[in-house]
Amino acid sequence: MLLQDTARLHAAAAFVREHDSSTLLPLLLPGLRGPELESVAAHCRFAHAGLLLFPPDPGHLRDQFADCGLAADTPSQPSVVVRERLARRHHRDAAELDVRILRPRVPGLLGERRAVEVFALTVPAGSDLEPIAAHERARGHEAHLAFELEHPDPLVLRGLCTVLTRHGARPDGGGYNPHEDGTVLYFTAPRATACGYRRLELYTPGDHPDALAAHLEPDEHPGARGPAESLLHLLTGAWATQALGAFTRLHLPDAMDTEAATSTPELARRTGTRPDSLATLLRYLAMLGVVAGGAEGRDGFRLTPLGRLLRADSPDTMRPLALMYAGPFYRSFAALDHTVRTGQPAFDHLFGENHFDHFARDPELADLFDRSMSASSRMFQPLPDHPVITAAARARAPRTVIDVAGGNGELLGRILTAHPRLRGALLERPHAVEAAHRSLDAMGCGARCDYLSGDFADLPHGGDVYVLSRILHDWDDDRCREILRHCARAMPAHADLLIVERLLPADASPSLATAWDLHMMCNVGGRERTAEHYARLLADAGLELLDRTPLPLEAHVLHARKAPPEGSGSAPRPWTTPTG
Repeated sequence: MLLQDTARLHAAAAFVREHDSSTLLPLLLPGLRGPELESVAAHCRFAHAGLLLFPPDPGHLRDQFADCGLAADTPSQPSVVVRERLARRHHRDAAELDVRILRPRVPGLLGERRAVEVFALTVPAGSDLEPIAAHERARGHEAHLAFELEHPDPLVLRGLCTVLTRHGARPDGGGYNPHEDGTVLYFTAPRATACGYRRLELYTPGDHPDALAAHLEPDEHPGARGPAESLLHLLTGAWATQALGAFTRLHLPDAMDTEAATSTPELARRTGTRPDSLATLLRYLAMLGVVAGGAEGRDGFRLTPLGRLLRADSPDTMRPLALMYAGPFYRSFAALDHTVRTGQPAFDHLFGENHFDHFARDPELADLFDRSMSASSRMFQPLPDHPVITAAARARAPRTVIDVAGGNGELLGRILTAHPRLRGALLERPHAVEAAHRSLDAMGCGARCDYLSGDFADLPHGGDVYVLSRILHDWDDDRCREILRHCARAMPAHADLLIVERLLPADASPSLATAWDLHMMCNVGGRERTAEHYARLLADAGLELLDRTPLPLEAHVLHARKAPPEGSGSAPRPWTTPTG
C-alpha cells in the first residue's frame, strides 16, 4: 500500500508540472471556454493538486517525498477541514485523527509557483485506522485540484462560485483554517470532466464567513435544516423585510454606533420606542446579522457593517431601498398571484395605475424612488472606464453623452466627473429633471449638462454616446423595440449605445436577475432578459450588439451600434467579449 501511495504522489507531482489554469479548467469543466474561460483564468491560478496519504510515521512520509523528487523537509501544519470531513465520513472522533498538511513545491514548466498538497493521516501498522485508509485509497475522496484567488475579493469569490456551478460543479464542503488564515471551498466536478480529478478547490486568504455559509448550506453546514425547517425559513422571509423596514423607518441605524454598544433603554429613548418591544426587534435583527449584542442584549447592541448600510449618512447607503421594498413594493407583492393569473402587474391592480404615474403624483414617493435607484449605484463604478466612454473623452472635439431617462443624474454625474472634457445631456420626466439639475450641480458638473423634459420620442439627435441604464427591463418587447428605434433614429453613424441591465443566465444557475425578473413582472410589467434576447431586440431596431462587460451587483453593460447597411460587405462581429 505504501508503494501505491508513492505512485499516486509521483503522478500528482507530474500533473502539477504539466498544466496551468487555461489548459486545466476546460478539462475540469467542459463547456467553459472563450471569454468566460479567460475571465476565470485571470482571477485564479492553478495552485496545486491534492491527495491524502497514509504513512505509518513521519519518517516514511519523508522517504516518499524524496523518492518523488520533493523536499523531504517540507514543514507541516494541522488540518482542520479534511480532519473534520474524515471524522464525519467515518463516524470517528476528530481528536483521534492526526491529519497534517504539507505543500512541497513543484514548479510549473515555466517556473510557475505551484505545489502538491499532501494530507497525511498517520496510520501505524495494525491500527484501527487501517479500514479508513483502505476506504479512502479506493475512493479518492480528498484528491482534488486547487485554484487560488489572486486577490481575496468577496465579490470575485462569489462570481467564481457562480461560474463553477453554472458549468456543472457542485458544492462539496469547505471550511476556514485558522492555522493558515485561509478559506477553502470544495466542489465536485461534473461527470464529463476529462482530467481524472473529480474534486475542485477554491482557496482564498482570510476568513470569508458569508461566502462559506452560502457554499455549505444546506448540505454540510453544521446547522443544516431539514425540508420543513427550510420551508418555514422561506415562509417567514417577509418578517425579515418588515423588520428591516421598521428598523429603518424608526431611524435606529442612525441612533446606533458601529463600535460601541448602546443599551436598549437608551436606544428606546433616542427613537421614541418601547424598550421591551425594541429589544424583541433587535434580537431578531441580531439573528440576521444587522446588529450585534451580548447575550439577550444585556450589554446593548451595536451596528454591524451590514446594518451600517441602512444609515442615512453612509456613503453607500441602502436606506431608500429598505423603505421601498418594505413599503409600496412590499404591498404589491402580496398580489403576486393576480399577476400570475392575469399577466397584469400587481402594482397596477393594487394602486389603480402604473408605478411611474403613481410615483410622479406623489413628490415624496417620487424622491424615494429616485434615491432607491441611486442606492444601487455601485454597479456604475466601472462604467466611466468603459472603452466607449474613454474613447469619447480622448476625442479631439468635445463629445456628448446622452443619458436617456437618467433619473437624478447619478450615472451621468459619475461619467462627467471622471472626464472633464465630456459634455452631457439628460432626458427625463419634468420632476426628475429638477432633481437631476440639483444633483449634477452639487457634483460640480451641472454647467456641462443640458436638461430635456420629455419621453423617448424626444431623444436629442447628434449625440456621441447614448446610455440606457436599467430602462429596458421596465418594458415588454414591443415597447423595447420602440425605444431602441428612437435611439437608432437619433444616433449618428459613429455613435455608440451603452445599455446597463442585469442578464438572465442561459441556464438555471442562481442569479440576482432571476429575482429581479419576478420583481419586474409583479411591479412594473417588465422583465429581465438574456444577452441573446437583447441581441434580437437590438437587431429588430437596426442595431448590432458588439460586446458585453460585467459590472458589480451582477449587472452588465451591453455595447451596440447601428448595424452596417445590407450589402456593405462588413463581416459580422461577435457580441461576446472577455468579461475580466
